[in-house]
Amino acid sequence: MTTARLCPDCDLPVLPQVAENGQSAYCPRCNARLYRGGYFRFSSEFAIALTCLILMVPAHLFPMITIRLFGVMIPATLPSGTIALAADFPAVAFLILFCSSIAPFLVCGSVITAQIGLRFRRFNLFRHSMWIISHLKHWAMFDVFLVSLGISCFKVQDYADIFVGPGLYSLVMLQVLMAVLLSRISISRYWETWQPETEHDATEQSFHCHQCHMTQGDHAHCIRCGSALYKRMPMAIQKTWAYLIAATVFIFPANLYPISIFLNNGKRAEDTIFSGVAHLVKTDMLGIAIIIFVASIIVPVAKILGLAYILLTIQFNRRIHHLQRMKLYRFIQMIGKWSMMDLFVISIMVALIDRDQILDFTPGPGAIAFGVVVVLTMLAAESLDSRLIWDNYEQRTQPSTTRACENKA
Repeated sequence: MTTARLCPDCDLPVLPQVAENGQSAYCPRCNARLYRGGYFRFSSEFAIALTCLILMVPAHLFPMITIRLFGVMIPATLPSGTIALAADFPAVAFLILFCSSIAPFLVCGSVITAQIGLRFRRFNLFRHSMWIISHLKHWAMFDVFLVSLGISCFKVQDYADIFVGPGLYSLVMLQVLMAVLLSRISISRYWETWQPETEHDATEQSFHCHQCHMTQGDHAHCIRCGSALYKRMPMAIQKTWAYLIAATVFIFPANLYPISIFLNNGKRAEDTIFSGVAHLVKTDMLGIAIIIFVASIIVPVAKILGLAYILLTIQFNRRIHHLQRMKLYRFIQMIGKWSMMDLFVISIMVALIDRDQILDFTPGPGAIAFGVVVVLTMLAAESLDSRLIWDNYEQRTQPSTTRACENKA
């Protein structure tokens, strides 16, 4: 039996059609990918996730790089920056640890537990694993950490000799496998394997479950996963505004207060984000300066302004440029994690440049405010219900049920 499905991003009723291997089905209105064609092997995801968990051991235990500073060999492991920051900046240290270690571990572990729950029909284990994957996959930031490590190496190359360690090779392989794993994971396909949507003979398709992506009638809870069912996520606009306003408040101290303090031969240099970028330009590191400027200044401001624009168009019932606003929202979600780059650089620099030496590097108070901005802007993007963008479009045209479009993956 074929039933209409509601697009998870815009709520358009869509009739599924068969997508061949190598092809994907997309929503004809908002261009959201609805599903992928071809036979899907969960065993390959299990193998990739297990390999990632194995690689996390050498990636965390062995040095990524080692520098020779004034004749002293100083290794830097993945968690060493977090350990160095924990005493004076526990909140920043936990955020760095969460994005570089905890979130990737939970995502990989949840892929394995989800398949165990699927195999032995353990509903709670399966449901909680799916929740962790869907909510934490954007917080796994090995790619951002690797770029930050490269920037840190450029910064210390004038003061120390740099040696690559086995931990870096493990981390690179880990990032490649994590990228493959995250690109393959489909929450809706897991839930379809648990219980196909066609088993439920729904007389109406008016609600889309935000957790398992099942289309169904008006119920208090999802008939498949048991989650609370809402036409739109409750208080989505208010929550997003609250996060944005708080992020706007914290972005001023994040840029006005020093984000790092560098001691060189007794000379103390306090750098804000702007002055740090200017220093990189003066020292002929234009490429790194551009990367830091975009990730630490342009991206947070763009996220705040972009989300504010989307919220205002929703509240003022703008009836044009729906697809453009949807693309903007997806772009904001995509770039959000790259703001963590500056914090990763700080943690690596603290780990590499020991204190109480001629060279000393410590975070400034601006680092705390900047960490708050990163978290708040990412939470703001997650709290917004994208279907609100299309509500007045539906009121204007009332689209009929249409078929999904097929495109090459």
